[in-house]
Amino acid sequence: MSDVYRALGDPTRRQILNMLKDADRTQKEIVEAFDISQPAIKKHLTILLEENIVSATIQGKYRIYTLNQESLQIAYQEMLKYIGDLLDDQLESLKNYVEKGEERHDKS
Repeated sequence: MSDVYRALGDPTRRQILNMLKDADRTQKEIVEAFDISQPAIKKHLTILLEENIVSATIQGKYRIYTLNQESLQIAYQEMLKYIGDLLDDQLESLKNYVEKGEERHDKS
């Protein structure tokens, strides 16, 4: 299971993913799109690879990065479930709080 929060938690990584949604890109193309160093971009790409959000293939002397849409979709669904569970817990807590307040009000 990928850590979508780690992958998407940085604006640079989100920009890289935005680039890859349109087309596969070489590392050089990705580096040239940013005002940060090649090693910094490589670090971001490594995180995206580790989380299986992107994949890389080598074609000649170029490394081509591709958005792994299936993995991203699964991570997205997991994130929605997690957020839904959090909201359910919060709503349950709110419901209990309100009901306890009504009980105290009814007894007065």
